[in-house]
Amino acid sequence: MSDCQLEENGEKDETVAFPVQPPTLSLQQPKKRKLVLHLDLNNTILVSDAATGQGPRAALNSYLSTVTWGQISETGEWMWLSDSVSVTAPCNNAVNYYTQFGRNAQFTDTKMGKRFKEIFDRHMRMLEWQGQANNMFTQKEGDGTVYHWILPSFFHLLENLHQQGREFSVLLRTFGVDLPLILPALHSALLGEHPHFPQLRKVPLNVGLTPGKIRCSTREVVMSWGSDRISTKADKESIYKYFNSVTGIGGIQDHFDWWARNHFSGDGGKPFWIDPSDRDTQHIFIDDNIRLNEEDTIVNCQVFMNQQHKPQPRKVTTSELYGICLVQNDLLRAIAEKDYFLDCIRVCEENYDRYLSNFPLQEAQK
Repeated sequence: MSDCQLEENGEKDETVAFPVQPPTLSLQQPKKRKLVLHLDLNNTILVSDAATGQGPRAALNSYLSTVTWGQISETGEWMWLSDSVSVTAPCNNAVNYYTQFGRNAQFTDTKMGKRFKEIFDRHMRMLEWQGQANNMFTQKEGDGTVYHWILPSFFHLLENLHQQGREFSVLLRTFGVDLPLILPALHSALLGEHPHFPQLRKVPLNVGLTPGKIRCSTREVVMSWGSDRISTKADKESIYKYFNSVTGIGGIQDHFDWWARNHFSGDGGKPFWIDPSDRDTQHIFIDDNIRLNEEDTIVNCQVFMNQQHKPQPRKVTTSELYGICLVQNDLLRAIAEKDYFLDCIRVCEENYDRYLSNFPLQEAQK
């Protein structure tokens, strides 16, 4: 996503090896908000899908069918509009391949998709694991090639947020069945057992090994997590407040059947709340299926508005919070750029500051 393209800020570690008197600052640096990061799994931090049995080749092919664009010509034939890939349409009336023909796990091996084969091959090479295979962190294709299972850019995100001194938590949000596999792997990585990221042992994040579950209805959203059961029926902010209190890394299985019953539209998507009166926390959701088309998106986003001193959720379109709290994951960049997730978060924080200017603090406070 082009909004995520930022230059490095050039900050350097000023740590020294002996005691020094800290300088007197004329202006105190404002404390940064806690980050609550909601991340999808498949085609966001994983290039695979346990539910469908897709390995990295099939998963990347399927993803490419969603970011390549064309249209039906006047003669009824498919016509490509670009040899480039992008998460958003390059022009009006453009349609991605998957909308027209469905996802294709062999997309770049077909006659229509072969023009994108070089992009596919290049990113598969980037995914290849260097060194001895590891049962916890690698996946193997039928030809014996070993690949990363969890993207290195995700581990880089954890390491760098810690180095920056940020307060943050991670909520893995998926409709799939990967949580019982990925949570123990992340626990091992944070014990320093990832061969490529041994320094993660210094990151003090706990991993909750038991996933939670969200179930939706027209009346309420209910989250069950261990012995906790939280419902929005009596308190619309209950799950939002619970998310704010989470520390470390946890996983939640969202309600796929509800999304399907709502025709895979935003109305049935993963519930996500924003409270502009909460100036201490920013929630950011990163998912490859976040789209600007409300009939084909995966997050149901609601913004709390104060009405008679009582917060009431207002359903908002994806476009209102796109690049602010909602990020349509660019899987190719997540594979190729180690700072990709950091850049997305930095852009969202800058845009969120501007977004909050629409909610004067005296009005936003409860």
